[in-house]
Amino acid sequence: MGLYTKLPASIHEVDVIIAGGGLAGCVVAGRLAEADPTLSILVIEQGPNSYEAPEVVQPALYPRNLFPTSKYTLFWQGNEAAQLANRKPIVPSGGTLGGGSAINWMVYTRAQRSDFDSWGAKEWSADELYPFLNKVNTACRMSYVVIVDSSRVLQFETYHGQGEKEHHGSSGPINISKGTHTCKVAEDDFINVADQLGYSELKDLQNLDANNGTERWMKYIGPDGRRQDSAHRFLHPKLQDANRYPNLHVLCEKQVIRVLFDDEKKAVGVEYQTNPKFLPNPEFMTAKQTPRTIRAKKMVVLSAGANATPLILERSGIGNSEILERAGVPVVEDLPGVGHDYQDHHLTLYAYRTCLAPSDTINGFADGRFDPKEAVKAGHKLLGTNAMDASGKFRPTEEDVAALGPEFQKAWERDFKNAPDRPLMIIALYLSYYGDHSTLPDDAEYVSMANWTAYPYSRGHIHITGPSLSDNVDFDVGWLKDENDIDVKKHIWAYKLQREMWRRMSIFRGELASSHPRFPAGSKAAVIEKSDGPVAEGMKRIEYSQEDDKAIEQKIREIVSTTWHSLGTCKMAPREKKGVVDASLSVHGLTGLKLADLSVPPENVGANTGNTAFVIGEKAADIFIRELGLGESRAKL
Repeated sequence: MGLYTKLPASIHEVDVIIAGGGLAGCVVAGRLAEADPTLSILVIEQGPNSYEAPEVVQPALYPRNLFPTSKYTLFWQGNEAAQLANRKPIVPSGGTLGGGSAINWMVYTRAQRSDFDSWGAKEWSADELYPFLNKVNTACRMSYVVIVDSSRVLQFETYHGQGEKEHHGSSGPINISKGTHTCKVAEDDFINVADQLGYSELKDLQNLDANNGTERWMKYIGPDGRRQDSAHRFLHPKLQDANRYPNLHVLCEKQVIRVLFDDEKKAVGVEYQTNPKFLPNPEFMTAKQTPRTIRAKKMVVLSAGANATPLILERSGIGNSEILERAGVPVVEDLPGVGHDYQDHHLTLYAYRTCLAPSDTINGFADGRFDPKEAVKAGHKLLGTNAMDASGKFRPTEEDVAALGPEFQKAWERDFKNAPDRPLMIIALYLSYYGDHSTLPDDAEYVSMANWTAYPYSRGHIHITGPSLSDNVDFDVGWLKDENDIDVKKHIWAYKLQREMWRRMSIFRGELASSHPRFPAGSKAAVIEKSDGPVAEGMKRIEYSQEDDKAIEQKIREIVSTTWHSLGTCKMAPREKKGVVDASLSVHGLTGLKLADLSVPPENVGANTGNTAFVIGEKAADIFIRELGLGESRAKL
């Protein structure tokens, strides 16, 4: 098996280096190896091997990846933010092979058609990317098609759902299913109450065009109950088939410091070091480390994620010259867009008391009532769920828009009104409580409602402050910094909508006061901590005063968090528009250096970003295969 924590002495040069074994990086490595097994490929991953790790492969254990002690998660400390109640927010990202797909919440959501079209890059429109969502390169508009066993076309996914089959793959490595457990009563509740409020259940909300409705959600979980991360589906099987893929290598627990260039600014390798987290005395041993190098004959690909990729570029001398000079890094290429325009989908979570049984939620794995080892041994079906059975993409009514004020209405009319496929917010039901279980007021099952912005206006940045990996990172998450507080108003609208939904659900037994706004005394919107059942009276809505709205806004600023959807820090655009890569994913002004991760989308997507990362990985692999001339394993249509 070509998986190491120390490279064999015989490996000092390869054809392709992939710096970062994240979601897209594993896809690229797997597809390149399939296209030409003689091509020597080295994936360098800063985190540990993920193979068969329970927290990775068992879906219901994913909340463990939220703990700061997780081996599989990176935690990025943001700068203190006055608009976030003076908090220093933390943004997790994937820290193991498979990247985000190894630790995320496994939600299967696709972007909208107008999302891809908004990128404005040649061969990256929705129509041109559509084949990569289903059958990789099978549409006639594509130049090549990957052949496997000379008999069938490779597909990205195997879809086990009830959606529109023509929009999904049927024989790919990534299984899309409901997993092995669904809480039908909660799923039905969400769907039914949303319908009462004007949001219908749709057959397939993931066909790029459908919007403003709900769906019984599918997951990146196989019918056998296992997570479908890119490492286990694209990389590990090949690593275990050394006879067929002898030239695929993966180096774990090693951090890429910088990319190396020759005198003509061609990428020729990388410099790396052992991740201090895997050293016995990190501070002392890091000081003693001598960086090592590995050469690349044909290509270097950065796929370290939207947070790490711009930092590697900056340490390599690629970025805004003023930032590089302050950090003491010699400038190789002045690209002001590196680390600029950081985006994330802003998340708020609200908790509710229910009449659900312990076996309906995954709380038992978090609070100690269920033994994960025993559950794995017994093959417990509850392990095979992410506890999210229903969700929807939501738009406000014209009346809602007017109530949010003239600035909001202006933004709505400019960016949403004439783009009916664009949701304002995504709202999802999670049968899990993401907090300190020891503080809950009773033994009822508390669960969560998640609201997040599909297209935030707020922007931030992420930059180095010095040449070393140990130097602090200047990370401004940028949440809720937009002009006229449009992003806050989105959350206020979503809070009111999801609360109306909850108060109509048959499983409703109250609201967890600590997770909701502190409404003023006498408010008609006061929290109901305990109830014998639904409390909404027909279609009558909760009345909110201006003071209530201020309380909601304050709570949003105190709790708004990340969806783990970092994006856009090295965008695909002309350099005069602060672009970093062109449509072939080549870094402007350099040769032999490519990017392939969520740092490249120039605009956000109305979806969980995992699917978009898979599409970027597939599209990137197609580009690289063509540029490397690996035609022997490919055929023209």
